[in-house]
Amino acid sequence: MATDAEVDPIEILLVEPSPGDTRLFTEQFKDAKILNSLNAVTDGESALDYVHRRGDYADAPRPDLILLELQLPGKSGVKVLSELEDDPEVSDIPVVVLTSSDLGEEMVRSHGLEADTYIQKPVEPDEFVEFVQSVEDFWLAIVQRNPAAD
Repeated sequence: MATDAEVDPIEILLVEPSPGDTRLFTEQFKDAKILNSLNAVTDGESALDYVHRRGDYADAPRPDLILLELQLPGKSGVKVLSELEDDPEVSDIPVVVLTSSDLGEEMVRSHGLEADTYIQKPVEPDEFVEFVQSVEDFWLAIVQRNPAAD
């Protein structure tokens, strides 16, 4: 018999400026085996407002997982990651940095930061299925490593 914790959706915050990519992410996550709720914002300021539940996001659920594109308008993904790491209230939220190449990982590390993992962002629509599987595998590894202490 499933407990409430086993059926709660994973609250995923996607920080992605491209509407086309957001649509592909949304479609693939709907089809994924993991139960999830995907919310998307398009820039760094909105991401931080969402995580801190400020302004338009005052009633937003706390994300269980953040998918962060580094190339954002306004506040960069690196600055968002830095602010998340520096805030004890939200620093425990796993962050997956979406990269288009190894340069994204190098850029994050060059700022003295570290994401929980780096996943190469799909280029072709059919690669999004594999991408969602990577996110699911990462999430399951996190859950198994950190069982909920309710």
